[in-house]
Amino acid sequence: MPSFAWGLLAGWASSLIVTGCAGWFAYRLYERLQRRARQSQRLAELGTLTGGLAHEIKNPLSTIQLNLQLLGEDLPDNPSYSRLISRLNTVQKETSRLRDTLDDFLRFAGRMELVRKPTELNQMLEELVDFFSPQAQLQRVQLRVRRADGQLTVAADERLLKQAILNLMINALQAMPESGGEIILSAGRADGLAVVDVIDTGRGMDAQTVGRIFDAYYSTKRAGTGLGLAIARRIIHEHGGQISVSSEPGRGSDFKISLPAGEDDTVRG
Repeated sequence: MPSFAWGLLAGWASSLIVTGCAGWFAYRLYERLQRRARQSQRLAELGTLTGGLAHEIKNPLSTIQLNLQLLGEDLPDNPSYSRLISRLNTVQKETSRLRDTLDDFLRFAGRMELVRKPTELNQMLEELVDFFSPQAQLQRVQLRVRRADGQLTVAADERLLKQAILNLMINALQAMPESGGEIILSAGRADGLAVVDVIDTGRGMDAQTVGRIFDAYYSTKRAGTGLGLAIARRIIHEHGGQISVSSEPGRGSDFKISLPAGEDDTVRG
């Protein structure tokens, strides 16, 4: 066979091999995308199912809670009923805890629709301190705000963003020792982003806890639902931002939120 024929045959064989490999990789990619699509669909269906189930549980739970309250009010104020009243109060507390858990789940798993508007972070942090101060004072915890220079504006759903930061403040308060401590809300700018830090002087966390602190249903507290920080992270991510934490046992924690700054964010004296 002439050499040029061998060359054509080798070229044809090489092309066939390349085409076959490309086709195999394309098929594997198609399979992978199909599996992901099926998985996403199953997760969406599961989310809808669990959300509906949570609503179905929440409605009769509210009825139970109301009837327990009415039953407690109907019992006479008599020492002979003290044991029964104590048990009713325990059931009421547990019912309330279950309702709170369902509310947290629905906030975490439900669709989050943001209503964005220009939000000035300095003012928002001041409002959060005013709101949270009475609760903090009960645990001998001082609140402080470090304002950013001038105005610091972000396009945000103010209600949801407040909820995220409030969840971090509650977490910081729960991390305090009995002797009290300090929580600092700090606003500033870094690399073109608006930054909010929630800093506490609490017990701090080890590296293992830091690695799992935003996982749903992970909690180191006996009374915690394990969704407060997971909800905060989801809210921040829905705003196109990031949240991180640095902590050290015995030296407190610093939760840092980074958000895109508003276009009209300027420093005004």
